[in-house]
Amino acid sequence: MAVDRQIFEHDHGARAAHIAMIADELRDGFEAVDRIPRPAVTVFGSARIAAGDPEYRQARDCGRALAEAGFAVVTGGGPGTMEAANRGAKDGGGYSVGFNIELPHEQKANPYLDLSLTFRHFYARKVMLVKAAEGFILFPGGFGTLDELFESLTLIQTDKVREFPVVLIDRGYWAELLKWIADRPLKNGMISPEDVDLLHVTDDVADAVELMRECWERHCAESTHEPEKADAQ
Repeated sequence: MAVDRQIFEHDHGARAAHIAMIADELRDGFEAVDRIPRPAVTVFGSARIAAGDPEYRQARDCGRALAEAGFAVVTGGGPGTMEAANRGAKDGGGYSVGFNIELPHEQKANPYLDLSLTFRHFYARKVMLVKAAEGFILFPGGFGTLDELFESLTLIQTDKVREFPVVLIDRGYWAELLKWIADRPLKNGMISPEDVDLLHVTDDVADAVELMRECWERHCAESTHEPEKADAQ
């Protein structure tokens, strides 16, 4: 984390070294993504979920269902929901990927990975989690999961990536956030109704996997989102 802090604190003397380090990390990430069998789906969720929790079992079921449908499963590579999805991918005979991150409190890679890469920088890691995927499935989680949710919606809304499914698992968990989106940014014209339509919500992982399968079969090309505005404000 000291390296990240130096970058954000404007340590100009080490600029060239920082740029080279980030470039190397992006190169390693691109090469790793190229090794992932297509198609793939990225699964997000909390690292704090224990193996006995219902969310863990559901994420494991999701990973297995994705593998059985022919998808590689990509996660952040850590414990909790990430481990469960990777474990499910292995259960289903699929290919399991973890893009981990160095943290002050060490987040070890889970043991269910065919391909593992650990990043120093969140932004390089986030590029790979998007680049590898034909869709996102998000289980209940904290700031990191929310970050990935809004990152994906912004990229689709602004046409930086092809429209792909973004599925939220657990209607109850996401209900208040979705209500706030409707009551605030949508009601005040800060987003458009079609932006809200980018989100799919379900309690059934089979529904999520079916959305991924349908999109892959048509290559997500039937309806390309055309943003009405050039920014994401």
